[in-house]
Amino acid sequence: MKRWRSAAALAALTMFAVCSTYASLQGQSASAQVKVTTNVIKKCTITSTDVAFGAYDPVGSNSTAPLDGTGSVVVTCTRGTAASIGIDNGQNGTRRMNNGSGVYLSYQLYKDGGRTQIWADTGTGAMDLVPAPTIQPRTFTIYGRVPQTQDVSPGSYLDQVVATVNF
Repeated sequence: MKRWRSAAALAALTMFAVCSTYASLQGQSASAQVKVTTNVIKKCTITSTDVAFGAYDPVGSNSTAPLDGTGSVVVTCTRGTAASIGIDNGQNGTRRMNNGSGVYLSYQLYKDGGRTQIWADTGTGAMDLVPAPTIQPRTFTIYGRVPQTQDVSPGSYLDQVVATVNF
């Protein structure tokens, strides 16, 4: 019985020592501040849809009226980024479509539906955008016009312009 009491006392003393050590280990701590940083870049992307005029009839409906068409550019920018969109003169030096045989059909691209503000590559001809209010894409219409009464051969005509977003 004495042995049992000694064993019980030893066990109780061991438990007390373990609990005291555990409690003293748990009661200690230290802290450090960790900075979390990044740098948000100013960026814009641009995509487009073609300006497809449809059929041009120089001896019928387009003998007295121009042929109008539309396309678009879609610009997505980092919030707060100001930008401008320019459209160059195309592959043929001026805005004219080629039938592949050296015959050209003139056209023009505009920033406005009234087709009074020519959309150019730089300067006042480029479209200035307000700073992006969000990162949501913004769509801008390209208004195209083929002037009436152009003396051209039948066939398919093509040009390719490059739209550029500057930011």
